[in-house]
Amino acid sequence: MFRNKSLFKCQVRFKDILTCLCSNAAKVEQKPPTTSLNFISQPTHFSHPNLLKSDEITPLIRKNEFKDRRKNLMNKIAQFTSQQSRSSKEYVVIIPSASKKYMSDKIPYFFRQNTEFLYLTGCQEPESCLVMICNELESYSSVLFIQGRDSHSELWDGPRICPSNVNDFFGIDQGLPMAEFENYLQLYLKLKPRASIWYDILSPIQMNTHNVIHNILKTGRNNMVESPKIFIDQQRIIKSPAEIELMRKTCQIASEAIIKTIETSRPGISEHEIFATVDYECRMKGAEYLAYPPVVAGGKRANIIHYITNNQIVNDGEMVLMDAGCEYHGYSSDVTRTWPIGGKYSKQQRELYEAVLKTQLDVIDLILGKHLQEVGLISKRISNDGLLKAAYKFCPHHVSHYLGMDVHDTPSITRNIPMRPGMVITVEPGVYVRDNDESVPKEYRGIGIRIEDDILITENGPEILTKHCPKDIEAIEKIAGKGL
Repeated sequence: MFRNKSLFKCQVRFKDILTCLCSNAAKVEQKPPTTSLNFISQPTHFSHPNLLKSDEITPLIRKNEFKDRRKNLMNKIAQFTSQQSRSSKEYVVIIPSASKKYMSDKIPYFFRQNTEFLYLTGCQEPESCLVMICNELESYSSVLFIQGRDSHSELWDGPRICPSNVNDFFGIDQGLPMAEFENYLQLYLKLKPRASIWYDILSPIQMNTHNVIHNILKTGRNNMVESPKIFIDQQRIIKSPAEIELMRKTCQIASEAIIKTIETSRPGISEHEIFATVDYECRMKGAEYLAYPPVVAGGKRANIIHYITNNQIVNDGEMVLMDAGCEYHGYSSDVTRTWPIGGKYSKQQRELYEAVLKTQLDVIDLILGKHLQEVGLISKRISNDGLLKAAYKFCPHHVSHYLGMDVHDTPSITRNIPMRPGMVITVEPGVYVRDNDESVPKEYRGIGIRIEDDILITENGPEILTKHCPKDIEAIEKIAGKGL
């Protein structure tokens, strides 16, 4: 739909004006002696040839794939604009990066890039912003605003990429200092007063960018502001071949790490030690960090769905429910296993575990309720119509969500759409029986079990990405007994 090389004349003049506006900033920019891509703010083929090929921006993701993502996004917005029969087809898309966050004075939290920004650029720099503009001839251009080189800041925080290297490394048309973002946007809206602004104003990611946009809109402009999130999520929900390989790897790492963690567990171990083991094993196998604070819940604490305190002792006779995953070059895994700390499930633990495992394998609506009827947790007098409500009492969460760059990936996409090849989902039924629930037999009270795997939808059926992490009772007991 877009003709990248036939830019509208007004847009060309606009870029010329911006070049002049930014020239002064470029002159005062403090640059270290080298502007080589050998040493910038993230790994490159030159600095990490073991990790990246010459045309890859991030591992396995090539420059052309990022270009296609940006083009596809602009196409989707153009199609939507056309369907709405709007008088103006000009628009600007603004995707900010994440900002550094601090736990205390000058002590930063670990930086994690805004997923949408990373998906469209591959850039890991904080306080940056991607801007893409479309004109009446349906051509578009892209600009990456970044902080730029500064010797004092780089002394403390490490190297930054120079705006002049943006095109070479990221394949984005132009790089400009972040300090010029406000001038750029004001000038664009002056030249294109009817242009719509595609920016998620209700969920600000970076306050520098957000404040600029908010202040411009406060001046009385009547530009339509809409979020591009749904269009980005529509692209992200179907994984490319490269993304699928990254998903396979992150799931393999998590699976192997969980096996090792189960092997080394024993009665009297603390939940914190189990947490530390899975974290260590994931990192030693290549993951950058865990994808989320893990749930390591011993005994009745497994009934707290998002239990992350992880500071109690796990005693003999109890089970451990661990929900953990890792992030590998921007892609997340999400796995849950429940095992007996003493190496053997009790009769009641085994019965409920088998019910959950059957449910996960069947993945059929209401089947959880039927399995709980079989073990006596739900009355057999309840009809099928009442089973779902009864089962919800014992499993109050969804049994599936999308998975990808984020753990709860593409949240704007409904769960009700048909499965398509390239989607990755979790399957995670659970049973949680409160220790004070007098409506169930006493011997089941306090038991919490969840089993979760990551599934790739393919044309030939589901591929279990976490298949290397055992979940059968006999296999779990064999692994859990090794640490005794």
